[in-house]
Formats: sequence, structure tokens, C-alpha cells
Amino acid sequence: MSKIPVKNVTPEEKSLYVAREKIQVREIHGLFQKIRSYSLWGLMALFFATPWLTWDDRQAVLWDLPARQFHIFGITFWPQDFFLLSGLLIIAAYGLFTITNLAGRVWCGYTCPQSSWSFVFMWIEEKIEGTRNQRIKMDKAEMSKEKLIRRSAKHIAWFLLALATAVTFIGYFSPIRELVPNLVTFALNSWEIFWIGFFTVATYLNAGWLREQVCIHMCPYARFQSVMFDQDTLIVSYDEKRGEGEKGRGPRKKGVDPQAEGLGDCIDCSLCVQVCPTGIDIRDGLQYQCIGCALCVDACDSIMDKMGYERGLVRYTTEHELQGGKTNFFRPRLIGYATVLILMMSALVYAMASRTAVEVDVIRDRGALYQITPNDTVRNAYTLEMMNMSQHEHTYRVEVVGLPSSFTTDIPKLITLQSNELRAFPISLEVDPADLAVSKSNIKFVVYDEATQQEVSSEESRFIAPLN
Repeated sequence: MSKIPVKNVTPEEKSLYVAREKIQVREIHGLFQKIRSYSLWGLMALFFATPWLTWDDRQAVLWDLPARQFHIFGITFWPQDFFLLSGLLIIAAYGLFTITNLAGRVWCGYTCPQSSWSFVFMWIEEKIEGTRNQRIKMDKAEMSKEKLIRRSAKHIAWFLLALATAVTFIGYFSPIRELVPNLVTFALNSWEIFWIGFFTVATYLNAGWLREQVCIHMCPYARFQSVMFDQDTLIVSYDEKRGEGEKGRGPRKKGVDPQAEGLGDCIDCSLCVQVCPTGIDIRDGLQYQCIGCALCVDACDSIMDKMGYERGLVRYTTEHELQGGKTNFFRPRLIGYATVLILMMSALVYAMASRTAVEVDVIRDRGALYQITPNDTVRNAYTLEMMNMSQHEHTYRVEVVGLPSSFTTDIPKLITLQSNELRAFPISLEVDPADLAVSKSNIKFVVYDEATQQEVSSEESRFIAPLN
């Protein structure tokens, strides 16, 4: 029997199956680190503080799933407003496309929840276990009392932050002023217990243990970002022409002329690798693992300052600029993304502005097309449903348009609805058949706000009568 040939495995293919090496990120200070810190802590404060805000004696932002009401400050959305959510998701998608084509993965580096929580978990780790070198030394050391205490303190802090994150997130769906006391007194219902536990574990694992593995292997954005890139996309890049000399890069003393030594400006200190949260070497070129946080830019700039060289060996730039060309900001793809984004935003603003505060639905009686009354009039039965979607009580007046003036109805003269109240009214319309020219008439129920006397909504229906 012939043997099946075995393919030789290259080092690159073999590396896909190598166990993950823990990345110990080194702390660095600089312009982009400050920007990232401000955005990170600002988003954290926004996330944890928003559920505690109040608006008209209720939680300002609350997605009340059992009641099917979604409160966002002074606006309440209902299931029939789902198309607005669809529009918002499309806007978010095209916003991401536009930003990615313009400036690469800045979303990942500065505002992505996974990156933000991972950075906070790494900050906690550094405060408890020490600097990068101290953490590496601790990893290699045997278990001791000090190591046990520090590791335990770190994981306790991670767990508490994960728990706070989970409780806050569930607080957007269940009133947080009731949720927190119920958590303390162990009075949570089964669903609250499940989801708090689920998000606690998910946050603890994703931000504490998986970290860059989520960005590299689990996040789909890392895989399809390349289709939105072009040679004019602003990305974090290493200037190879400047960094590599005739003899490549290498260490040297301060004050040595690199050109005289045949070296580039890069002193091969590997600081750019030590500060990278995904553990890549930016000097190897553009890689899908790069999240655009620019910490390597701050690290390289600090070394350039110490060596007396010009900054920008690692910087935000484009492939065209690296090749000696000029960046073209007004390009068809970017203009197309931006145009669709602006159109969708305009459509959403228009939909929000034209959104009525009252929802009206008229349902014809399905049991009979019409009835002949003892007075020889034709009666049509309907169900009138009205919902006040505003935040205040309103009084409405309903009028019927499209029937002869002799018609009669039992619609209430005035209908008062509380905020977010839904009511249904069985109503009927009666018309003398002698006044009808056709057997089917198009009619409209028009709703007026009694306070302003302005039309706020309308609904079309039909009035049916016998032919003879």
C-alpha cells in the first residue's frame, strides 16, 4: 500500500498551533496614551453613571422589556418604532466604515468596550503586581505568600469590577435603584441572577484572561477591516526607509551619528513591542492584530527624544506618504461611505422629528361587513386603539372625514390618556344609505390635540354599505 505524502509544515503554519504566550504590557506616557486614557475613563464614567440619572421621576435611560417601553430621557420608544433602531444600526455600521477608511482601527484603540475594559484590568494588574518586569519575574517565581496575596488581590479586584459592570449593564433593563438593594439583600429574581452571573463571568474572562485573543480571534472586525482600507487610510506605521540603514537597525550610544555607522534611526530597543497590547512588532509592517492605539508611537517618540532624533519613526501615516507620495483625503470610497452616512442620519433625524406622540389604529369588525339597523341605516363597527407615547397627559378629539354630514357615531367627544397609556374603544358609524353614492367609501379618522387644536395623527379605513 502506498503511503500518503505528508506535507512539510512551515514555521509560519506551525505557529498557528503554538500555545498563547502571556503578554505583559509595559506602561508608557505620551500624547496618545493621554488621549486613550481620557476617552477610556470618560466612557467608563458615562457607562456607570447613566443608569443613575433621573428624568421626570423615572430612570432616564431604561429599556423596560416586560412593558415593551424604551425610555431615553424625554422620549419613549415602542415596538412599532423598531424601524428607528434599524436605522440607528445602519448609521453605526456606516459610521464604522467611514472611520475605518479614514483612520483605520481607531475605534478599537480608543472606544471599543473590549479594549477599554482590558486596559482597565491591565491597569489594576499593574497597580497590584507591579511593573512589567516585576510581573514577568513574579510569573517565573515559585508560589510564595507575597505572590499568593498579590494574585488573590488582583483577581478579587477583577471580579468586583466585573460584577459592577454586570450589575450596571442589567441596570439598563431593570431599574437600578431597585436592582442594587435587591442584590445586597439577595432578593433578585431568577433572570436577574442569571444575567448578572453571565455578564460577570464574560467580563472577567474577556478582559482579564482572553484580552487580545478576543480582538485577534473572536472579533470579526479584525478580519474584514482590510476591505475598507486603501493606500490613503491613516494607520500606525513604521518608517522602514528611515529606521533601517545599510546595516539595518541596532543599538548605539547617544550622540553617535547613525549614518556614519550605516545604521537607521531605530536602535532596536523593542520598547514598541513591550507596550503593544496585542504583542505585535509594528516594524514588521501592517498587521490585522494592530488596534491602532498608537502606544508604540508614544514609546518610539520617547526613545527618539532621548537619542536626540526627530520624532515620527513610528507614526500615524498612510502608505502613499511612506512611499513618498501625498495622501488623498477626498477619494471615492470615503466620499461614498460619508454620503450614505449623512443621508441615513438625515433620514433618522427626519423620522424622529416627524414622529407623532400618539399612535392610532383602527380595526374593522371582522364578524360582519355591515349591519342594517331597525332605522334602516347602515352601521359599520370598528375598534379604535389609541396610545399616548409622550411623557405627559394629553386630551384628544377624534373626527371622521369622508362620510356624509348626516352620519352618527358613538366616538367619545374627548379622550384623555395618561403618559404611555394604551386604550381601545369599540365604536360604530351609522349612515343613511340614501346619502351614499357608492358601496365602499374611503374614510379617515383624524386625531386632534385638544390643547393645541392641531392634528397629531390620522388613520385610514373603509365604510361598506350594500349595493341596493
